[in-house]
Amino acid sequence: MFPTSNGINSVITIVQKEHKVLRRHAKPVPPEDIGSEKIKNVLRDMKVALDSQDDGIAIAAPQINVPLRIFLVSKKIHQIEEDERKTPSQETKVKEGLRGDSKNKKDRVFINPEIIKLSKKKYWAPEGCLSVRWLYGKVSRADKVTVRAYNEKGERFTRGASGLLAQIFQHETDHLNGILFIDTAKDLEELNPEETKKNSRAK
Repeated sequence: MFPTSNGINSVITIVQKEHKVLRRHAKPVPPEDIGSEKIKNVLRDMKVALDSQDDGIAIAAPQINVPLRIFLVSKKIHQIEEDERKTPSQETKVKEGLRGDSKNKKDRVFINPEIIKLSKKKYWAPEGCLSVRWLYGKVSRADKVTVRAYNEKGERFTRGASGLLAQIFQHETDHLNGILFIDTAKDLEELNPEETKKNSRAK
């Protein structure tokens, strides 16, 4: 069991592809609400849900049935990015297992994110999704992305990314716009949970 924001031991449900919330256009968070108890509770529940999934590296608020424009990237990404610097193949990068100690790192919060720049260069990225268990496929993604958003303190920032992190930004922004990766994926296949623990990452 996992602690919820109200202190009661409970599992935070990650909704699946049939749920209507995943097809809705999520609403912006009013800037004055950032830092409120309501938004803190949403972020806490998102973290609980994400941490409950061994292969999860990111989650959007609609995935826990909250139709707000928020996504969170797991602190696991710090070690993954470190691994990527040592790995030449893009295909290998995305399929490597999660390794390393990220205890001193923090999850990254993106509130009201906007993709303000996409590179022309694209590649077919292997993807899975915590709301589309246990399907995996390849999606055409821009290699580089720039995102503008607010953090949990209400501070606006701009962040550029390439490779896996750029892929995450695009996948999570799609969630906020009611889009699932299976809408455009090719080579879809179903893998059992044991296979995915060893070989995949989900968002």
